[in-house]
Amino acid sequence: MQQGLLEGLDLNTQRWMSQRFFMFFMTWGVFLPYWTGWMVSEKGITVAEASIIMSTGLVARGVSTLFAYPYFSRRMSSKTLLQVMAIGTLLSVLLYIPAESYSSLMIVTISIHIFYPTLMPALDSTASLLLMHNQLQHYGKSRSWGSIGFVVAGLILTLFISWLGDSVILWAMLLGTFVFTALSIMKTPAILAEKPNKSEDQASLKSILKTKNLLLLLVVVMLLQGGHATYYSYGYMYLQHIDTPTMMIGVILNVAVLAEIIFFSKADTMFHKWSVGKLLAFASIGATARWILVFLFPSILIFTFTQVLHALSFAMGHFAFVKWITKNISPSSIPLIQGIYSAVALSWATAAFTLLGGQLFEINPQYAFLGMIVCTLPAAVLSIYLTRKDS
Repeated sequence: MQQGLLEGLDLNTQRWMSQRFFMFFMTWGVFLPYWTGWMVSEKGITVAEASIIMSTGLVARGVSTLFAYPYFSRRMSSKTLLQVMAIGTLLSVLLYIPAESYSSLMIVTISIHIFYPTLMPALDSTASLLLMHNQLQHYGKSRSWGSIGFVVAGLILTLFISWLGDSVILWAMLLGTFVFTALSIMKTPAILAEKPNKSEDQASLKSILKTKNLLLLLVVVMLLQGGHATYYSYGYMYLQHIDTPTMMIGVILNVAVLAEIIFFSKADTMFHKWSVGKLLAFASIGATARWILVFLFPSILIFTFTQVLHALSFAMGHFAFVKWITKNISPSSIPLIQGIYSAVALSWATAAFTLLGGQLFEINPQYAFLGMIVCTLPAAVLSIYLTRKDS
């Protein structure tokens, strides 16, 4: 009786979701901007080799999020799925310690991309589920705590890198994934512990792709998010290339995330009347301006200024997609659509343009950023077309 009463006491789900976003994106703040540079400096591989390894990992990430994640999400509760992916991530990070050769780094990178990035759509799906059951009031506010976690990780890591060198990057990642794994076994909102209802109608991949405007939407977000490939993989090394003091690199990288925090904290109220097409059009235009400015002006000041545009190039695009699925996709199909988004936009497109960025970076680091407008310009045109279809 007492146990039932305790279970009946609702968690503060807004705070619970915010904590999970915060801790996951603390690890993401280590992995995303620093991991390629860490492999180059600590494992002795070239930029070209690192770009191939990371691109291969992104391909594996796409396969995992498109097929494995939706499959297991139909058979496991959200709580169990988060626990399995967290434990798999922790074990994969541990395997980086003995990995020294190109082939072993390739294998471990594929392994971590099977588990780790899947946590992102899993958390977004969890937030969408809580929204639909009126247990989460504001997605943007909780997601903004993820951005805060990213900033905190970057600022702390910058201090330790300047003191201990790039070797500390691995240990920061290991500590962060351990804490997230520990959080995953703690108390969860009751709705997340329920296994999916097998009797509920679950759309197939083929049928869901027939949803009005979905394919066009996926092409736009694929181009928009894929256009961040150079920034994600080589931004840290680019700042080193233009002689940025080590203590400043983490601060500069986190300007983008601060802009993201401000956007997500205000997005629910400021942009609730905006159409998805309009949001994506503004995101694409902002992204194009961002990469052209970095190309034209190779300076610390201009790079720092362009970081503010991350609120458009990434945050607004991601918010637009979450807004679309919340309104157009049934709860049972959300894991599948999140898997498609993660695969085509955050994985495969990013993998392809990471290779392109790596080739251009070795010619001239500025060319790697300019090359990203092959994504953002078509995304802007298609977004405007999507806006007209929505009107």
